[in-house]
Amino acid sequence: MTKYCLFLFFFILFSPAFAAEKVHGKIIGEDAYTLPTWFKESFLEIQEEVKEAKSNKKHVMLFMHIDRCPYCTRMLDENFRSGDRQQYIENHFDVIALNIRGDREILWDENSSYSEKTLATELNVHFTPTLIFLNADGKKVFQMNGYRNPAAFKHVLNYVNDKQYLNMKLVDYVSQQDESLYTLKPHPQYQDVKDFSKFNGPLAIIFEDKSCADCDEFRKEVLMHRDVLTEMQKFTVVRLDALSTKPLIDVDGNKTTARDWAGHLNLDYRPGTVLFNEGNEITRADGRLYHFHYKELLRYVSGGYYQQYPTYLKYLGIRQKQLLDAGVDIDFSM
Repeated sequence: MTKYCLFLFFFILFSPAFAAEKVHGKIIGEDAYTLPTWFKESFLEIQEEVKEAKSNKKHVMLFMHIDRCPYCTRMLDENFRSGDRQQYIENHFDVIALNIRGDREILWDENSSYSEKTLATELNVHFTPTLIFLNADGKKVFQMNGYRNPAAFKHVLNYVNDKQYLNMKLVDYVSQQDESLYTLKPHPQYQDVKDFSKFNGPLAIIFEDKSCADCDEFRKEVLMHRDVLTEMQKFTVVRLDALSTKPLIDVDGNKTTARDWAGHLNLDYRPGTVLFNEGNEITRADGRLYHFHYKELLRYVSGGYYQQYPTYLKYLGIRQKQLLDAGVDIDFSM
């Protein structure tokens, strides 16, 4: 009887019910936010909104977001709530907020209607905030993926408002401003490659140029972060000057230049990262990412998770839950 009681004591003591409560990770920097009160209250009939904007000589801007999005918070605080951007936006754009996980019905045109989340898929929205600009005919003329700081966002606003999308790509417009905002800097992971046609493993190509308003912060806070450095070791990492006309060979074996290659890839953001594996582009970062999301984007490719999850966002949702369940904190604050 004594042995039985002793066994029962230890069984109960070490059973899950008596085990220490499992610590769950927490997310840092993912604060709730409110949208500006001056955003347009819309009946979500987009062509009607376009007509009204046209009568006021404005473009429609769709501000596509999700709840508790750190990039949305920063974008709103820096560009829509303060500074000279706010008044400029109010004067030249009708801003309509859409939640990419929402269920509100949107009449896109006389033949098409979507829920908010279905429209996000239709418009290839993969990051938040994503800004979709519509012209007087209701056609998408520019899509801005992710956060931009005030200097970079100013170029986007002027580019659209002045209808320069009729004449050139954004990167060409920015380069014509003749601003030197950044000097290209070295990095311990960068390799000097001129022929990319022989790479079958994970390959990361980072496009920068002298007009890059986000490159300094990106280098300091993302590329030099210890977690990112660890993931970068699984890649061949090459930084290209997106304005360079020096010859190189792309992944398909074509003779080109960094400038022409960036144009062929329709990469309109600097610093833009394009990730390849097995000779094919898998995904890209054409908007500002904090170190956690950038690190996980690299892992998505190097770990072959794109074969299991068709989009990075689907992978990220599962991955974040795994980390939080394992007691790992996730930092979105930088």
